[in-house]
Amino acid sequence: MAEIPETGRQVLDADIMREWAARGIDTLTRHRRGVDELNVFPVADSDTATNMVATLQAAFQGATPGLRLEALLDEAAGRALLSARGNSGVILAQMLRGLADVWNSDEIDAKGFAAGLRSATDAATAAVAVPTAGTILTVAEAAASAAGKAAPFGLVSAARAAAEAAAEAVAATPGQLPALARAGVVDAGGLALTVILEALVETLTGSVSTGALDLLERHRVRAVSEVEEVPRETGSEVYGYEVQYLLEANAAAAADLRHSLTALGDSVVIIGSRAAKDVTTFNVHVHVNDIGAAIEAGIERGRVHRISVTRFDDTLGGHTSARMHAAPARRPVPEAEAPARALVVVTAATRMREFLAGEGCRTATAATVGAELAVALADGIGSAVVLADRPDAERAAHRAVESVRSEGHRATVLATGTLVQAVAAVAVHDPERQFDDDVAAMAEAIKACRTGELRSGTEGIAVVVGEADFGVFDTAHEAARELADRLCSTGAELLTVLPGAGSNAGIVTALSDHVREAWPLVEIQQLPAGDDEPLLLLGAE
Repeated sequence: MAEIPETGRQVLDADIMREWAARGIDTLTRHRRGVDELNVFPVADSDTATNMVATLQAAFQGATPGLRLEALLDEAAGRALLSARGNSGVILAQMLRGLADVWNSDEIDAKGFAAGLRSATDAATAAVAVPTAGTILTVAEAAASAAGKAAPFGLVSAARAAAEAAAEAVAATPGQLPALARAGVVDAGGLALTVILEALVETLTGSVSTGALDLLERHRVRAVSEVEEVPRETGSEVYGYEVQYLLEANAAAAADLRHSLTALGDSVVIIGSRAAKDVTTFNVHVHVNDIGAAIEAGIERGRVHRISVTRFDDTLGGHTSARMHAAPARRPVPEAEAPARALVVVTAATRMREFLAGEGCRTATAATVGAELAVALADGIGSAVVLADRPDAERAAHRAVESVRSEGHRATVLATGTLVQAVAAVAVHDPERQFDDDVAAMAEAIKACRTGELRSGTEGIAVVVGEADFGVFDTAHEAARELADRLCSTGAELLTVLPGAGSNAGIVTALSDHVREAWPLVEIQQLPAGDDEPLLLLGAE
């Protein structure tokens, strides 16, 4: 490790916290592919660093300007809770919560820093149902202990000791987890945490620490074709799915859920916001085979939303991720095989109707939805769901549905509000599901898709998210960047761009370039042009 001076900034405040977060995000982003490859499941294609970067981005990018340290961390921990991805992201989010619970003044000295690391480590360990040696928790414990011992010598000494102890702990992880030893790698989550701690040392001193990157270079995974099939670093290969969702419930219900999920699977991690109210929000993570049972266990104890399911393929090189609220799957229905359920999208946007028809949907306008629905059900389809993006379309859809119901057909209307939310619903539609389950999945996708738009006015381009107006900008390029940052900062995997008829290719290109640079983990998809207004419509999932 490079020689680091003991002199440097000896207190940590909001500005340093922001600088630390930015440097940690930047360094981890640059090396995330290498760190991800260390996280060996049955295939060498995982997402430990990707999840941690996404969690940090959601926590700190787009944070409210001018906040002091306590408020900044409290906001960051709340954002991370709602947006944390995967096992590593959830644990990192809980560590932020632990810091926020202890760092409750404007400036933190060495003693406060050590206390924060201890709180973060204890909080993360308590959130994991079955803590395992040789993981990020082991590395966090080593860092917290070292910081406590070095605290009397100042913040720089404490931060340096934490980073060095973390690197040493990472190097020792193959001796603690046989899975790592067989694969010839170190723990990916612990290595990513070390990168973050070393980013703090660099922030305080200006001197670059390379312990984590040296470890990464020494333990780079061999080519995928040469990687042995090994048990998962977190959890058993017996379980084929990762289920994650947000739960609104009380602490007792969350504790009860932990026991239920432990009986269903492994890698159970449940984190919550600051325990102050009877009802709070928890981020729930588990590996299971019975997806429905894991979700039902949450529903029995509170309100479940923002559900994500990832499948771990059991074949080498065949890792697949099937997250709910993903981009629309290109799976046209074979002509000889009629779907069990019709999906009718009502919209006035001509080019979007063409696009949706290519996705296997029937499309209509407010004037034609009745006839389209009647034709669909006359073809022998058993049921129908109608998606309507505007009040007039919704009213027409309800009239059409009432008419076919009177003839004994099963049908319902889902109001999407915007076209991008309709696309989110189309993405999760499965005509082979039970009717109620399919409707529930689409309704959840609509709700989980956060939208914003640009509107042209006499004073400039307005940025609107929901009912809130976030200012007027001189150019569409500036407004588009502001809107994208606001949507991505609360956590996003996919950003859907629907340009209005008055938009142009330059606006979309500049927006895409900005998102790729500022939010490299966010996938972008562009839909065909919509109506005259809004000028630009964005949806974040």
